[in-house]
Amino acid sequence: MKSKPRYQNLELQPIAGQWRKGSAERDLNVIDPFTGELLLSLPMASREDLDQTYRTAQTAQVEWAAMGPTARGDIMRRAVDIFDDRKEEILDWLIRESGSTRIKAEVEWASARAITLESAGLPGRAHGRILPSDVPGKESRVYRAPLGVVGVISPWNFPLHLSARSVSPALALGNAVVIKPASDTPITGGLLLARIFEEAGLPQGVLSVLVGAGSDIGDAFVEHPVPSFISFTGSTPVGRNIGRLASGGTHLKRVALELGGNSPFVVLADADVEAAVNAAVVGKFLHQGQICMAINRIIVEAPLVEEFTQRFVARVEALPYGDPRLPGTVVGPVINAKQLAGLKKKVSKAQQEGAEMLMGGEPQGNVMPPHVFGNVTADMEIAREEIFGPLVGIQSARDAEHALELCNSSEYGLSSAVFTRDTSRGVQFAQRIRAGMTHINDMPVNDEANAPFGGEKNSGLGRFNGDWAIEEFTSDQWVTVQHAPRQYPF
Repeated sequence: MKSKPRYQNLELQPIAGQWRKGSAERDLNVIDPFTGELLLSLPMASREDLDQTYRTAQTAQVEWAAMGPTARGDIMRRAVDIFDDRKEEILDWLIRESGSTRIKAEVEWASARAITLESAGLPGRAHGRILPSDVPGKESRVYRAPLGVVGVISPWNFPLHLSARSVSPALALGNAVVIKPASDTPITGGLLLARIFEEAGLPQGVLSVLVGAGSDIGDAFVEHPVPSFISFTGSTPVGRNIGRLASGGTHLKRVALELGGNSPFVVLADADVEAAVNAAVVGKFLHQGQICMAINRIIVEAPLVEEFTQRFVARVEALPYGDPRLPGTVVGPVINAKQLAGLKKKVSKAQQEGAEMLMGGEPQGNVMPPHVFGNVTADMEIAREEIFGPLVGIQSARDAEHALELCNSSEYGLSSAVFTRDTSRGVQFAQRIRAGMTHINDMPVNDEANAPFGGEKNSGLGRFNGDWAIEEFTSDQWVTVQHAPRQYPF
């Protein structure tokens, strides 16, 4: 089949129902993190653009919600077809804009496609209810309705999927959506999705993208009176501020916050070491470790520490790193020079605090070779803080209870994993980990379109995907009908 022409004029944004340039007197340069090439120069959006866009979305949402569930589901399904037709174009942008390796780009494309396909079925699953009533002659109903306008703030690490994860279900359930993508990834984080849904037949104004500086439109994006819900994926400090803005202004609104992680990967003494090593390598180094669920701490019961470490280091030493365009590359560039500088500081700090660098190397451009540290303790920065890069430390646990204690000694609680040959023991261990997600005999990097995704503690609020998305992106209204005159007490 002949491929479709590539999307054109990506310097334009869908602002207030029209594709046009942002009106702020500033341009955003989008840079390939591997080559340093200028991919695009985007005139950024202003506060006036923001206000016009939210007002237009508010109007467009009413007609969109009035469309039947089948019509909305059909647009989701057409969007899935476009994901398929434009797969290579999407992969190319993920590689060039976000530094994704081909392997990671394929994973992200599949995840964004899957949540859009799952969303096609949501309109028919957003059910109301009839409740029994103690009042004679009263019919008690609960209607489920869209929230109205949803604001989505997405990050740069999995930009396509982490936008689509909110955009697709919110649209399917009858909401209008405005996306503010990360400045490093405005194309894959927003503009491509807008093109895809426009091609699928989504009415103008229902989905908008605002590429703008946080200092210009960041707070206003949250505080504006139109959106009733803000979906944010990013760091915990920024998420806390968004929570304050959403609750402290004149217009209260709901939030879903998917924030930082410090995922523990536990290897109990009865584990299959080879299987654990295989999972740990992928769970740490997929997309250079720039994933909220990526392994941050490897915790191994003492009897297996030496064997696990030797096998793990040997596997990591063989990982190809460098040009993300090459099919075999596993570790590509980190997103920008600022991120690289932060990782270099973490390497120095780990060594200063007494961790043993078992393997490492000097960065080449923005590509940092995988680093592995041994003799790591829970008080070291590399164990306490989220890394978000191709660095990892291995901790030794005296026994399973100590391993659990190390797991829970973090302010974060997003994803986690435990390896054991005893499944029942693994489930009991998992249920004692304070995290929103735990995977037994697998890596912590898991996301399925029909399963609840979210964290505990400082890793966030709310759940994404499947029926949990219905709860997030709709509201209940209680309506009663008094069929017979009611007897009142006075």
